Amino acid sequence: MGRLFGTDGVRGVANVDLTAELALGLSVAAAHVLAEAGTFEGHRPKAVVGRDPRASGEFLEAAVVAGLASAGVDVLRVGVLPTPAVAYLTGALGADFGVMLSASHNAMPDNGIKFFARGGHKLADELEDRVETVYDQHRTGEPWERPTGAGVGRVRTYDQGFDQYVAHLIGVLPNRLDGLKVVLDEAHGAASRVSPEAFARAGAEVVTLGAEPDGLNINDGCGSTHLALLKAAVVEHGADFGIAHDGDADRCLAVDAAGEEVDGDQILAVLALAMREAGTLRGNTVVGTVMSNLGFKMAMEREGIELVQTAVGDRYVLESMKEHGYALGGEQSGHVIVLDHATTGDGTLTGLMLAARVAATGRTLADLAGVMVRLPQVLVNVPDVDRSRVATSAELRAAVTEAERELGATGRVLLRPSGTEPLVRVMVEAADIDQAKTVAARLADVVKSALG
Repeated sequence: MGRLFGTDGVRGVANVDLTAELALGLSVAAAHVLAEAGTFEGHRPKAVVGRDPRASGEFLEAAVVAGLASAGVDVLRVGVLPTPAVAYLTGALGADFGVMLSASHNAMPDNGIKFFARGGHKLADELEDRVETVYDQHRTGEPWERPTGAGVGRVRTYDQGFDQYVAHLIGVLPNRLDGLKVVLDEAHGAASRVSPEAFARAGAEVVTLGAEPDGLNINDGCGSTHLALLKAAVVEHGADFGIAHDGDADRCLAVDAAGEEVDGDQILAVLALAMREAGTLRGNTVVGTVMSNLGFKMAMEREGIELVQTAVGDRYVLESMKEHGYALGGEQSGHVIVLDHATTGDGTLTGLMLAARVAATGRTLADLAGVMVRLPQVLVNVPDVDRSRVATSAELRAAVTEAERELGATGRVLLRPSGTEPLVRVMVEAADIDQAKTVAARLADVVKSALG
């Protein structure tokens, strides 16, 4: 069996790849592994379980709850809430672990399972591996001890989670948002109630899009992966700016008053300066990834802020932040982590903090985001090649060296093998978009000939 866990939990087509049987079995395995790891410390274990609005989340939630209760875990069902809300409540309620059912920005037929350890932190790789091993042992017939009588877990609905999470969001804001008009695109997802409520309570005038989930329309032509509706709505309503989330609301992208996109790198730049001014940017450092735009890196250098870059994936950003004590990190895609207030990317929190900066300074979002200039970035996927030889091909290495010489200080080349598909990603940045396209196409041809 191939590894079930990817970089963000277990994900696949619901009822095909991700079945009720798999959800139940993984939940039982997680309960056993976390108990063995000493997480429960001799008391009756408790788990928080939440989901996004996907129709498949209904039966998958039932399977997860059944698995946990059958393993002797008490369950608090918090219902439809964002992934960062489940992470927050796992810590705030003193739960031993949390479970979120969501496929984030994926299309509706997909779903996923993500586990959080005590405190609301993602499971370490070794614990995920152990969960998978125990699941496979049970799946192939190895018996496991089943509690009976009073030993089985109890299940109850925890309705207070919504208000508790919103209060947390409002409580960490440095100032109110009175006077701002904001359009929110909720992707018909998990933040459809939370985000508008939080912005309204903070004082903003709110216009909502994509806030009517029916279980089937999540991410359908809206949200952070489809910004056209938000761009048009911001201009139509004369709003100060717009915010877009994905299905589970761990991402945030923005649109300024003119309808121009403000991506994750720009949001990080704005927040980095705000946090430095407030004295909360620990180590005077922000954490990004190797895909962070070169314009972001140049802006941080100009502002005297250090940029640490990790492998692609918010889990690697978070690992670096926790290891070195940094307070701010994220990705171009809109995963932004403010570690003093969240244990994972939190799209609603990010949007609120961005809005708070606009309100506090009286400057437009476009003006604030202008601290960095995004250099044109071209990404070409080269399929059906031997991705394992990217680092060892002399022909490829020579081509990259020549491209870097041609681009100079205002350009960059990154070749990255896909972690899940037989393809290589070629990314080129340059001050001129035509130059970036030309260099990317040339490198893609070399990848085909050298690794095909």
